[in-house]
Amino acid sequence: MRYIEKELENLKDEVLEMWTLVYSQLNRAGEALLSLDKDLAREVIYREKRVNAFELKIDSDCEDIIGLYTPVAVDLRFVLAMLKINTNLERIADFCEGMSRFVIDYPQISVDAELLDKTNLREMLDTIKKMMEKGKEALTEESSSIAVGIFDMDNRVDEINRQATHIVARYIQDKPDRADECLHLIGIIRKMERIGDHCNNMAEEIIFYLDAKVLKHSTKK
Repeated sequence: MRYIEKELENLKDEVLEMWTLVYSQLNRAGEALLSLDKDLAREVIYREKRVNAFELKIDSDCEDIIGLYTPVAVDLRFVLAMLKINTNLERIADFCEGMSRFVIDYPQISVDAELLDKTNLREMLDTIKKMMEKGKEALTEESSSIAVGIFDMDNRVDEINRQATHIVARYIQDKPDRADECLHLIGIIRKMERIGDHCNNMAEEIIFYLDAKVLKHSTKK
């Protein structure tokens, strides 16, 4: 075995560990949001430091591999993909922290359960969690077909985001006294939509690594 192969295996293990950590952050942030659990939200914020430290380590390891081994072809694509996936994971964790700070900063917020159902907030949360699960599976199994399946889920997240804006706007017209919390709710929905975008980006990077296809900026089918 070439020494670089061992380094690449270690890098993949690190990225998968980072993926698990960020998924845990998303799961906890989602639970905190739906239950308005401030203690759980604080746990997410506290663990953000670990995510940031892990991101820096993976970045450094990618730089070391490129500097020491000058990888080419599939090896180079793999390192570049891991570098970008690492960045996307850190950004997802940032949005999880933002969701958690919402729970802590607005303890009196209690959006109607009916409105949450109409905006499909729970479905949106479940979908982005599934996107993260499928992304990790695609990387673990090195399967571009699994990665491709993430695109349809991202389209659904985008659709929920678009519909939610109109639903909340109508709700504010009927109940203007709830406008403040509704605007904050829209902010949370936008954060989850951005998480979906980052999951989509990671799927593109996996396909780039496996199939040498660049899907960035292409129209999602």
